[in-house]
Amino acid sequence: MAAVEARLAELGIDLPSVVPPVAAYTPAVVDGNHVYTSGQLPMVSGALPATGKVGEGHGLIPAADAKEYARTSALNALAAVKSVLGSLDRVTRIVKVVGFVASDPAFTGQPGVINGASEVLGEIFGEAGVHARSAVGVAVLPLDSPVEVEIVVAFE
Repeated sequence: MAAVEARLAELGIDLPSVVPPVAAYTPAVVDGNHVYTSGQLPMVSGALPATGKVGEGHGLIPAADAKEYARTSALNALAAVKSVLGSLDRVTRIVKVVGFVASDPAFTGQPGVINGASEVLGEIFGEAGVHARSAVGVAVLPLDSPVEVEIVVAFE
């Protein structure tokens, strides 16, 4: 068994299938020794687990839930990477994570939400999972998703 696959199994993580595009794009593109993923939503079995804005209060998605959705989005991004590389063992570094959080205007906890993506990448790849990152609050995301994550990885 490959090292990353073994690590996923050790962590109890089942990498999902690649989420089909919801518009005119491809899930991942290889250029040189980098893979760039499209923004990945927290789709599970073809559906979003929740929709709406992240924040505190009635009718808003709690930050703790959104953090889990960011984790799911990162795993969907890894599935996209694997689809173009064949194996995640070819990944030498997670270079960058960009996370978007559909935020209530009063919500300023975007970094904590996107930690869901960063932390799972660190758990899987160790030091190679340490990356540069942006965490951005936005008014709305595709399909009214609470989060969206894209990654850039280097590979051999």
